[in-house]
This record gives sequence, C-alpha cells and structure tokens, in this order.
Amino acid sequence: MPGFLMHVNAACQCTHAGPATIIPAQPRVLVSGQPVATMTSQIMVAGCAFTVPGPKPQPCITIKWLMPSVRVLVLGQPAMLLPAPGAGPGLCLSPEQIPQGPPIVSAVQLRVIAT
Repeated sequence: MPGFLMHVNAACQCTHAGPATIIPAQPRVLVSGQPVATMTSQIMVAGCAFTVPGPKPQPCITIKWLMPSVRVLVLGQPAMLLPAPGAGPGLCLSPEQIPQGPPIVSAVQLRVIAT
C-alpha cells in the first residue's frame, strides 16, 4: 500500500495527546530537508497522562510503527510509511508494552510517496 515517507519532524502524538519525537536512525537521506525515518528509528512519547483505575498510571512511552516500505530502503532499512495524515499504522505502548491505541499524525511531508 503506498504512503508518504515519514521524516523525523513529522507532527505525531500518542492516542492521549502526548507529543511524540522520532529519533533518527540515519542522517544521510533527507526528504523536505529532514532525515527520513526508518523502521529502526525510535519514536518516544513524553507527557502522556493516561491512567487506569487504580494506583498505577499507564502512560504511553513509545510508539511501534507497523507500516514499513516494501520497495524503499534507506541504508538497508525499510522507510516508515504513512498512508494518510490521521490515525497512523502503529501502536502506542506503555512501559509494560501494553498496547494503548494508534498514534495520531497531524503533519507530514506530502511530496514523496513510496510503496
């Protein structure tokens, strides 16, 4: 399925509106002046305030991306793809790796599409 290439400054957040930051795994390949995010890039969430009933909070701390490019490799690693801005093809995860819902991507470059 085709999608837009994700880059490190794409506006992304967890399901509970905690801002996410893509930590680049490679600095060489750029799109719109930003490094392309690969499947080895980490997506960290800070400031998620999600809690469940009880004494233990369950904030999102990472996002696991689930849509790699099949044809586009960046330094041997598949690039991250986004089918369309909105709910992304990933999972927000708690510290215990409990799925919390899909991430929300509100801004991404719209020039480069890959499969």
